Amino acid sequence: MMQQNKMSKALIFAWAALFGLASGGASAADAEPVKIGVLTDMSGVYSALSGKGSVVAAQMAVEDFGGKVLGRPIQVIFADHQNKADVGVTKAREWFDVDHVDMITDMVNSSIGIAVQKLAAEKKKITMNTGAASTVLTNKECSPYGVHYVYDTYALANGTGRALMELGYKKWFFLTADYAFGQSLEKDATNVVNEMGGTVVGSIRHPLSAPDFSSYLVQAQSSGATVLAFADAGGDFTNAMKQAREFGMGGKGMTLAGLLVTDNDVKSLGLDVAQGMRFTTGFYWDMSPETRAFAERFRAKTGAMPNMVQAGDYSAVLQYLKAVQAAGNSNSDAVMSKLKSMSINDVFAKNGHIREDGRMVHDMYLVEVKTPAESKGAWDLLKVLKVIPGDQAFQPLSKSECPLVTKAK
Repeated sequence: MMQQNKMSKALIFAWAALFGLASGGASAADAEPVKIGVLTDMSGVYSALSGKGSVVAAQMAVEDFGGKVLGRPIQVIFADHQNKADVGVTKAREWFDVDHVDMITDMVNSSIGIAVQKLAAEKKKITMNTGAASTVLTNKECSPYGVHYVYDTYALANGTGRALMELGYKKWFFLTADYAFGQSLEKDATNVVNEMGGTVVGSIRHPLSAPDFSSYLVQAQSSGATVLAFADAGGDFTNAMKQAREFGMGGKGMTLAGLLVTDNDVKSLGLDVAQGMRFTTGFYWDMSPETRAFAERFRAKTGAMPNMVQAGDYSAVLQYLKAVQAAGNSNSDAVMSKLKSMSINDVFAKNGHIREDGRMVHDMYLVEVKTPAESKGAWDLLKVLKVIPGDQAFQPLSKSECPLVTKAK
């Protein structure tokens, strides 16, 4: 009888341990990994802007955090959204419903970012947009579970637009990507031009991944504009810029302005083509010993220096994991509460914070592309002209259309 009791107790303990019910054991939920999804462009027009580098940056953040949070392993998965909103939403739904992903980041492409943020709000899941730019994400489409982390069209337009207007370039023509991102960027830049006494003399829109820009550039040339502003990004921007230079544009009488430019774009264009161009960025690898050390680690894994999207991916994942740790669980409401109460201090941002509309506020930088003679190395591309404080860089809450924002009456 005693032997039978011992065997029964042993079986009970074994089953309890298996299901995490034994004293001091972890529950089944606690044993599951915390999953982070990087939804990005792995093969298209924005693949250099994010792509493989964004996945590596997220993995670096997990490594630096220690690989576990609250005793649970951390897993990074990724998918190529192919710059198609339906593909992005289908993958996000699968991640939430089947794979139990806790947070999705990157989402370079505003149409995808907006659609996935809306789905995530329904599922009560967190999104941390690092690549999408439209200010709709923190205005009409804001979400209690959405964070807009790196930049937006308001910050890009204000930084670059104001700088060029102050230099006397007051007649603008826009070459714009014809979807949510480009339209938002053109609108925000137009507001700056009008506010500062300039005029928009014309604009034309092109499809994503346009094969040729020559007909658009001919119209810009004949417009009498002193600024040709590219309200597009990635491969579209670099291809349009190269063709503009081939047309002899960008000399006396007209300046070429990229409104969303990254280090990768400058590298692709070459300093001979891009020299002197001014633009606004949220990060540059060569700003401090800390950024340089991070960048060298990143380059060892990817062969390139990190741009602002990729550094933002690193920061967003790291901050998310800190919030999970502080919350004591991965419940989205608890984690979002911590995210909005914590200061962000890492390689990407200093004294950053997430507002009630989901906007992560941090300093932005007006930069200028170096001349070939000024450059001392393959990735020595930019010089920082001005720090734009976060409270000046981003849209003030007083102008917000986000229903989550409480405004003083």
